[in-house]
Amino acid sequence: MFLADQWQDFEVLDTGEGEKLERWGAYTLARPDPQTIWPHALDQSAWLQADARYTRSDQGGGAWDFRRRLLEEWTVSYRDLRFYVRPTGFKHTGLFPEQAVNWDRMRALIEKRGEARVLNLFGYTGGASVACAKAGAHVTHVDAAKGMVQWAKRNRELSQVPEDRFRFIVEDALSFVRRELRRGNAYDAILMDPPSYGRGPTGEVWKLENELYRLVDTCTQALSERPLFFFINSYTTGFQPAVLTNILGKTVVRRFGGVVDAQEVCLPVRSGGVLPCGATGRWTQA
Repeated sequence: MFLADQWQDFEVLDTGEGEKLERWGAYTLARPDPQTIWPHALDQSAWLQADARYTRSDQGGGAWDFRRRLLEEWTVSYRDLRFYVRPTGFKHTGLFPEQAVNWDRMRALIEKRGEARVLNLFGYTGGASVACAKAGAHVTHVDAAKGMVQWAKRNRELSQVPEDRFRFIVEDALSFVRRELRRGNAYDAILMDPPSYGRGPTGEVWKLENELYRLVDTCTQALSERPLFFFINSYTTGFQPAVLTNILGKTVVRRFGGVVDAQEVCLPVRSGGVLPCGATGRWTQA
């Protein structure tokens, strides 16, 4: 597994009964996680002390119950990176901390090369984009949600990454890549974090099982002659690491050779065990 175990400002305190108890800087949050089907390891009193708890509604969605007043947003740090986080209406906080293990790997590859042109598709609030740019890359950050791109811009500023290392694009991922191909633009590295389902800025419907292979195949054509890496993250149930291995093998490996390492991504849990957080497929030259 790829284990994100180098955090200081974040930790998973406990899991179980369909929830996870996390520390985000100075605040403790309890959030749903359907994979945690075992009992809590900590006493119920520890869970009741959470500063905020997200509870799902029978009608869909859910809401936060705040035990004490939190800042509207606050910051957490990972190594030399800083990010804004806040409880959103969809249970998320604006950051996926398990991805730190991928940030470290990408940074090491970029620093070894010296520089790289990186394309981050479904870039969300820019965790990976900021990490790559901090390592010296020039990053094109693409997301269909304007609000997420604005959040990513603020994270870029917070981590003190020069503005000229970034290009922010609000657009459907596949449409953007196709336009880049027509323009003859190429990238040394591509990463993507596609959702299971979503809609683009003009109403395009995205379903991962229907679109992922076509997107990866198209992106392969946008790689430079000497590509550095191609990472795919998946949080979709049923998309095992072997699925990502096969997709990268039939696209990137077929054209450029290299190797694929696809594994579960996990976070350590203070009370014991690990929290599964999806899968990542990593293509590199060696």
